[in-house]
Amino acid sequence: MTAALETRGLAKRFGGLIATSDVSFVLERGARHALIGPNGAGKTTFINLLTGVLAPSGGTVLLAGEDVTRLKPEARVRRGLVRTFQINQLFADLTPLETLALAVGERLGQGSDWRRRVGASVAPEVDAIARRFGLADVLDVRTDTLPYGKQRLLEIAVAFACAPQVLLLDEPAAGVPEAERRDILDAIAALPADVSVLLIEHDMDLVFSFAKRISVLVDGALLVEGEPRAIAGDPRVRAVYLGEASHG
Repeated sequence: MTAALETRGLAKRFGGLIATSDVSFVLERGARHALIGPNGAGKTTFINLLTGVLAPSGGTVLLAGEDVTRLKPEARVRRGLVRTFQINQLFADLTPLETLALAVGERLGQGSDWRRRVGASVAPEVDAIARRFGLADVLDVRTDTLPYGKQRLLEIAVAFACAPQVLLLDEPAAGVPEAERRDILDAIAALPADVSVLLIEHDMDLVFSFAKRISVLVDGALLVEGEPRAIAGDPRVRAVYLGEASHG
């Protein structure tokens, strides 16, 4: 079966700095996969290469077997490759209702006039997405007044509204107070099985509760990949990621 997302020999250089080095990576269809690594490992660069924010210095990005290496980010979104960000990109002065209506309307090619679309054909889908992500009770509240956990849920909901085949979650729990983190965990766990998910995260509780497979990136290259139990017990991972000395 063709992978949902694949890279072959993906590389990125900034002058003499090698940010990503010959990364060959496979995200299987329906995957629950996590990408971890220490600060400066190149995770953000890798995600920017996958989504078209950065052009690679070498290598290939395949989405459902199609070469998308040279496509712009918006073209990749239309083909089902969608991401969230470490720092949310929401419109502060819109409500969740308006934001979701805008996202659904754009996907359906109905234009960006959410004022006209809120009560029109997108309303049932907006309502369903809001209920899925626990936003039904705050649909009419300005986004910048929402608790931060709700803002993070809204960003995931907006990504979901784009009908992703592949969803890249870039530290979805970053900055979320402990009391609100369970809502993020539950929302991610409840994503449909046909959406392939790559989670980039520092929170190991979230990583190990979610991922069926984990890849470890170090100095722009893949160090090791495997099931969570194998990764947790790998001395190379403990040495470079947890900062432990390697003995023996």
